[in-house]
Amino acid sequence: MNLVVMVFFWFAFISAPDLAEVRKMYPDASKSEKAAIVFTEKLVSAEESNKTLLAYKGASYTIISKFAKTISDKVRHLKQGARLIDQAAVSEPNNIEIRLIRLSVQESVPKGVNYRKNKKEDKNFILVHYHEQKGILKDYVKNFILSSNSFSTADRQIVK
Repeated sequence: MNLVVMVFFWFAFISAPDLAEVRKMYPDASKSEKAAIVFTEKLVSAEESNKTLLAYKGASYTIISKFAKTISDKVRHLKQGARLIDQAAVSEPNNIEIRLIRLSVQESVPKGVNYRKNKKEDKNFILVHYHEQKGILKDYVKNFILSSNSFSTADRQIVK
């Protein structure tokens, strides 16, 4: 009996993270080192086959870079995260959530970092395709648009 319980918990631990839970955690993940670590640990088991979770995994590495102690660790985590996000975006260029993730990362990295090239493209994609979304994802995108510095007051009118 104990073996069965242990196996169940082991599979529960290594199984793919729940997208709804990841979405809920993402906005607060960069607020503290502890939140960043918890978010990153949640995404360790994310498979490359789920491109949305792969993008969140990449975002988690970029968030961890904010709390890294050395410049080399900051750069390493940021590059690793950017690579995963871009890999997801190339694989699913019409995925609005991946575009949202990439835009949120690119608007938060320091200006001196060379990872800001897709901001305008992703912003425009989100604005054009917002009304095609449904349910929870549409609400999630709406909340992002309303809170993001990348969108103007006029842009925000499309979601009201």
